[in-house]
Amino acid sequence: MFWNEKPYHSLDYEMKKQYGQKVYKLALDGGMTCPNRDGTLGSGGCIFCSGGGSGDFAESLSLHSSVTEQIESARKRIQGKIKTDEGRFIAYFQSYTNTYAPLPYLEELFTQAICHPDVAVLSIATRPDCLPPDVLNLLKRLNKIKPVWVELGLQTIHESTADYIRRGYPLHTFSEACQNLKEAGITVIAHVILGLPGETRDMILETVTYLGHLGEHGIDGIKLQLLHVLKGTDLAAEYDKGLVPVYTLEEYTDLVIDCIALLPTEVVIHRISGDGPKKLLLSPLWSGNKKLVLGTLAKRLKERGICQGDRYLV
Repeated sequence: MFWNEKPYHSLDYEMKKQYGQKVYKLALDGGMTCPNRDGTLGSGGCIFCSGGGSGDFAESLSLHSSVTEQIESARKRIQGKIKTDEGRFIAYFQSYTNTYAPLPYLEELFTQAICHPDVAVLSIATRPDCLPPDVLNLLKRLNKIKPVWVELGLQTIHESTADYIRRGYPLHTFSEACQNLKEAGITVIAHVILGLPGETRDMILETVTYLGHLGEHGIDGIKLQLLHVLKGTDLAAEYDKGLVPVYTLEEYTDLVIDCIALLPTEVVIHRISGDGPKKLLLSPLWSGNKKLVLGTLAKRLKERGICQGDRYLV
């Protein structure tokens, strides 16, 4: 099966199907921290996480007095990409843990975003251990206004790797969060990092297989994220010691194809690589050339003739 000539169910295809046009993502800053940084679970963050809390491309809350101002600033930055006068947007709260704040603060923040006339979707990146009942109820209410997506940073199902990267929660916390969100009618997107130290190809495919078989309380979308080694992270210190092997472009694209083949066709693939900020990126440097990555992936997909849901590995 092909989606806009791609052998996988891409986010771009899904948005055009739902809204009749391309929908652009605006990365916003909710001004929050993370239990892995404020001392609740730890103070250094996950081993791969930059000082920007994985939100290095987001607008800065300190420079804008409101979410509305952030949205307007972010849309100006991408104005050249918009091919129509009326853009539609995903308001994406990206930096740190975006449900880790008092409920009144979250309600004001998210309501401003979702009520913006040009925002089609509210997307919130968070941790599965930061979704208490009152927050779930808020998300359920907001979802009646416009679609709400919650993006959960799983990264891996393997507890040994989770301990190494200092994720800070067990796998059952993720599955419980998925169930709670799905019961609330919320779209769930999982983040998976490909290439974490100590993980074999088979271990990575086990993570993707697990996500593809969660059933009715499973994920709606997935982000396949290449491991980036960024300056200033604890992972960079490990890399300097020679402890962090990185993929070649060819190895990575073949691995992504194997992941795609394992996913049910209804799962939307939101990302197949990710962009590391070039000023911070130490390795792999080829990942900074997005056109090269996408072109190589398209070529290998055509050569291998594999579609999402094929369950075919070589």
